[in-house]
Amino acid sequence: MPDLSEYRFTKTHEWVRPTGDGDAMIGITDNAQAQLGDVIFLELPAAGNRLEAGSRLGAVESVKAASDLYSPVTGAVSEVNEAVTSAPELVNQEPYEGGWLIKVHLDGLIPDGLMDEAAYLAFADSDRH
Repeated sequence: MPDLSEYRFTKTHEWVRPTGDGDAMIGITDNAQAQLGDVIFLELPAAGNRLEAGSRLGAVESVKAASDLYSPVTGAVSEVNEAVTSAPELVNQEPYEGGWLIKVHLDGLIPDGLMDEAAYLAFADSDRH
């Protein structure tokens, strides 16, 4: 498992990680992909689309369910991970690395209200019960 110390997490099970160049990568958590089962389709925004923190950014469809995805940050989509659009199973195989979804050029900083790894793991554990 990768070092998640720079990642921040939402209550809707998305993660965001700064890339150091004013951009941040967004994906779904390992917990989310495990709950969904085999991911078969992703609806992602196009490069250039603007996102607001908390707004819908797309959807993920699995053999079990379809779920909306929400942006943890505000900014413009700078890149879409083409690898996951053609091979959505990467989200299951590598949710924190090769299975990232989009990159966003941030308007400002990553919001303070997001959870760090320890807080997210406690939240995800309580959310299952």
